Amino acid sequence: MAITESNKLPRILVAGCGKLGGNIASLLADQAEVFGLRRTPERIPAGIHPLGADLMQTDQLHAVIPDRLDAVIYCLTPSSYDEQGYQDAYVNGLNNLLGSLAGQTLQRLIFISSTSVYAQDDDSWVNESSPTEPSRFSGQAILAGEQTALNSGLPTTIVRFSGIYGPSRRRFLDAVVAGNMDPVSPGPFSNRIHEADAASVVAHLLRKSLAGETIDDCYIASDCEPVRLDEVVYWVQAQLPCATPKADARTGGRAGSKRCSNQRLLDSGYHFLYPDFRAGYREMIVERP
Repeated sequence: MAITESNKLPRILVAGCGKLGGNIASLLADQAEVFGLRRTPERIPAGIHPLGADLMQTDQLHAVIPDRLDAVIYCLTPSSYDEQGYQDAYVNGLNNLLGSLAGQTLQRLIFISSTSVYAQDDDSWVNESSPTEPSRFSGQAILAGEQTALNSGLPTTIVRFSGIYGPSRRRFLDAVVAGNMDPVSPGPFSNRIHEADAASVVAHLLRKSLAGETIDDCYIASDCEPVRLDEVVYWVQAQLPCATPKADARTGGRAGSKRCSNQRLLDSGYHFLYPDFRAGYREMIVERP
């Protein structure tokens, strides 16, 4: 990562320093001065400057936002999974933060988004130029947040993540093992990214930007193999003992059926730690208690 003109380490704010944000912050901490913002600052990883504030409380924000920032990573999750929760997390919170940053000249704002902004349900490939017409309020709020970031006047990059999984996100794997997943065949196409790659992607893009390299205004962050959901379930069932699927087991597929292309991310020079679901889940199965 480049040294700033004042010969000091870059100053980076991770707004929303939770599970993903904390991992991103930790990856950057050895090459930057990193500040983590969340309502419970005692849960921010060691080595990160903890900032306690609620993004809905502008007076709290004004009191803690550092000056002379070089970059901001906006990485919020809703405090409630209803329409207001999504609007607050992706639009209102961002507007409040931008207000607190007034007068600062950032080199990069990175907005963490989701492939839920795509509504395609026909097994088609989607990339960064594909239509974004989400039908659910969650996708609509996230898309509105993207536009808020892009219209901020700051150099902005949107990162659209597919489903994040990993050692701290075992819900799907545990559901298959417990017999709570029994998808129909052929199932919808699903897309995912290991949590280690999710954090590494953001760090990779930000390092490039702070080094003066050109990065695009949007990237899909998903691994190299979109795969039908039933195929993943059957693969897991072949690797370890799983309960017989229950009568009320989920059939999966709430996010349509599409295949997310990560070609732009690959073209940026990123190399996946876990290029497909087998690599990621195999390691999780081996480490399973």
